[in-house]
Amino acid sequence: MIIGGIEAGGTKMVCAIGNEKGEIHKRFTIPTESPEVTIPALIRFFENESIEALGIGCFGPIDLDISSPTYGSITSSPKLAWRNFNIVKAFQDALKIPIGFDTDVNGAALGEAVWGAGKDCESVIYITIGTGVGVGVCINGLPLHGLVHPEAGHILVTRHQQDTYEGFCPYHDNCLEGLAAGPAIEGRWRQKGHELSERDEVWELEAFYIAQAVTNYILTLSPNKIVLWGGVMHQPQLFPAVREKVLQNLGGYIRHEDIMKDIDNYIIPPILGEDPGILGAIRLGYLALEKTL
Repeated sequence: MIIGGIEAGGTKMVCAIGNEKGEIHKRFTIPTESPEVTIPALIRFFENESIEALGIGCFGPIDLDISSPTYGSITSSPKLAWRNFNIVKAFQDALKIPIGFDTDVNGAALGEAVWGAGKDCESVIYITIGTGVGVGVCINGLPLHGLVHPEAGHILVTRHQQDTYEGFCPYHDNCLEGLAAGPAIEGRWRQKGHELSERDEVWELEAFYIAQAVTNYILTLSPNKIVLWGGVMHQPQLFPAVREKVLQNLGGYIRHEDIMKDIDNYIIPPILGEDPGILGAIRLGYLALEKTL
């Protein structure tokens, strides 16, 4: 099978041609400009590749309700040019093939669930902490949706008693994204994260918030594997600090050996490196094609 994938991010669009085995044969990346500029360039990349289906993992929020008249649309995005743009319809009209569609972070979770850290696991959580915080959940090899789609980057966390930063989320005073994403680090310390690598207090506070969220995900979803990534998690000191604080937070209540004895292999970076999102998009395309066979 020849399947296309798009990892549609707010900064760039990553495209690939691959197959149902997760093998990528060709890539193409362009900046995310307006739909009028970006979409025709992507269509040109795919239209002569004989792809049988296309998967799109897209920045959001997006409408995933297949019965909705606006299914396939980017909804209340802060990127105003893309607000209410139906990205699925644009590619269906141009390519006339099955289209799989989901959030970008659900796509990344799917890539890791099928071919990466979560292979053979019943449930996998993928958390990306960068400009924002996104959480994708896969159960038995399929992304979790529900009423809309998980927005677990906005769970409420307990503010550190010495943290005076007000948070940058316009919706919540003390959500994970508002207190722990990249802009929060810069807003609190007046420097970008990569300039603060040697400041232990920066990463201790960061681990404090991330570990609270991870603890809550463990208690509510009981995942077999937790994958942490994004620009913030490129700081190597964060993984051991988060693991240690998660154990403290759980207090011995969850007594599974994967947590008690092997947490280094339970809370991990992606096995697929920088490719979970694009591989997940290809998997979305495959799943859309499978429904038509």
